Amino acid sequence: MSVDIYMNFNGNCREAVLFYAKVFATEQPHIMTFGEAPPPPDYTLPEEAKDLVMHSRLQISGSNVMFSDIFPGMPFVQGNNISLAVVSSNLDNIQSYFHSLKEGGTVRMELQETFWSKCYGSLVDKFGIEWQFSHDNGEMTK
Repeated sequence: MSVDIYMNFNGNCREAVLFYAKVFATEQPHIMTFGEAPPPPDYTLPEEAKDLVMHSRLQISGSNVMFSDIFPGMPFVQGNNISLAVVSSNLDNIQSYFHSLKEGGTVRMELQETFWSKCYGSLVDKFGIEWQFSHDNGEMTK
């Protein structure tokens, strides 16, 4: 299990990821856009969202640092755009941590299966810290 840093950007994520990859001399990152994701059956992806970064990841000095643009229309506050991501292959731990941290907090997305994870959810705990939880079946580290 790891606790990783997840940073959100307001439309300039690709630029940031490529910059950090150069600064820290990492491998070229794989960048997945919102337009590459399977389309939700009841939602049309806005044209302005298609090229935005849905997910990218760098390994910097042994730590996973993950990146994403915010979805158009979602609130963005520079300086408050970092969350902690718990990535584990242990579903019991993910569920236990999520349910404990949501007490007194605000659930952003209940734990559920997504196209990238068997179990994913996010919340803001009672201290205002944003957490993401994701089951790692070996695919997330790409």
